[in-house]
Amino acid sequence: MIHQYDEPVYLISIVAKILDIHPQTLRQYERENLLTPSRSNGKIRLYSQRDIDRIKLILRLTRELGVNLAGVDIILRLKENVDSMEQDILELRQEVLKAKNSQTVSHDKALVTKKSIYEMIIFEK
Repeated sequence: MIHQYDEPVYLISIVAKILDIHPQTLRQYERENLLTPSRSNGKIRLYSQRDIDRIKLILRLTRELGVNLAGVDIILRLKENVDSMEQDILELRQEVLKAKNSQTVSHDKALVTKKSIYEMIIFEK
């Protein structure tokens, strides 16, 4: 059975086994607000594939790059901001393309651009 990327289906014991980590490590990540697993009616933690991928990134940052959990928190927040901005840019590009293709822009609509400087950290997989 194939599950959706965001569907919470994995128990903490299964995730711990898949990633070869102690379940207590996952509980610590939750206490540090690095991830928020779903909860079943019986308060059992359930993880999605998205959660597992996030945990893999956390493990890579801590184990391979030596980043502490406070640094991981900052990096994850920056990554979320960059992902959101990339989505905004994609949508704006599509709107510009539509405007160019329509050849006519009504007088009541204007395209506003905003310039900013961003520093990005790029992680290779």
